[in-house]
Amino acid sequence: MEYKDYYQILGVERDATQDKIKQAYRKLARKYHPDINKEAGAETKFKEIGEAYEVLKDPEKRTAYDKFGSNWKNGQDFTPPPNWDAGFEFSGADYTGSDASGFSDFFEALFGQSQFGGTRRHYTSYRMKGEDSHAKILLDLRDAFHGSKQTITLSRAEMHADGRVVTVPHTLHVAIPKGIIEGQRIRLEGQGTPGIGGGPAGDLYLEIAFREDPFFHAEKRDIHLSLPVTPWEAALGATVTIPTLGGNVQMKIPAGSQGGKKLRLKDKGLCSQNKTGDQIVTLRVVVPAAVTEEQKALYRKMAQLMPVNPRNELGV
Repeated sequence: MEYKDYYQILGVERDATQDKIKQAYRKLARKYHPDINKEAGAETKFKEIGEAYEVLKDPEKRTAYDKFGSNWKNGQDFTPPPNWDAGFEFSGADYTGSDASGFSDFFEALFGQSQFGGTRRHYTSYRMKGEDSHAKILLDLRDAFHGSKQTITLSRAEMHADGRVVTVPHTLHVAIPKGIIEGQRIRLEGQGTPGIGGGPAGDLYLEIAFREDPFFHAEKRDIHLSLPVTPWEAALGATVTIPTLGGNVQMKIPAGSQGGKKLRLKDKGLCSQNKTGDQIVTLRVVVPAAVTEEQKALYRKMAQLMPVNPRNELGV
């Protein structure tokens, strides 16, 4: 998809105040409004301006967008990195995401469904409860497996009196329940947006995402591991030591196993008090290189004693 430089689209500097952004939007919106401007491309330009303003008028969206800095150029190929939004705090309790209909793929990838910008609540009394907020946090799989206590610092966008958006840290001490899975949320009462007129603060909802692990990956409660084995371990069977999130265990490989075979270790996945996951081990046969003449002769002997055409199923 194409990167959108919203500042360039509105013709403002990256450090522009919110008032300057609003003024630039109003000027351009009047100029390119389809009811006024009948030139070709005016309607497309009008939608582009509206999309840019949708992001830059919101201090939270603007702060997240600014994370990419000025290294990208308008129209350049762009793919948002996984969990790019982790660590940012956004208002909105329902977490349904902004309505991205009519906006570009770039906007939808960053701010569309299941991203940010939940519906804001409005109150009529002077004493108001603060808005609920949400944020995504990254955990190591082992912390989710064992449960842990974490100190987490989020970035919270605030507006200075001069109209400039600043980022302030919001540090929290969080208990991570044992066996929590990706996508689950932790509710922190009273840690959302402060109330008005003595009203209570809103709540903060933390969505769990996992950091990339060199060995394991999670699919809901099941933990997956690709296990390298030798041809003789697969052919003859063996008992091998394998890692799990809870430590090393012994596992039996059945004789005659093929690469891609899946073995299950019961209750070695993400387990809470009433829900259990398993560890799924996928065998990956590693063929040793034949370097010496003796090693090559051994492979030739195997070819004579155990002739097989693994491409039969392909008809060749």
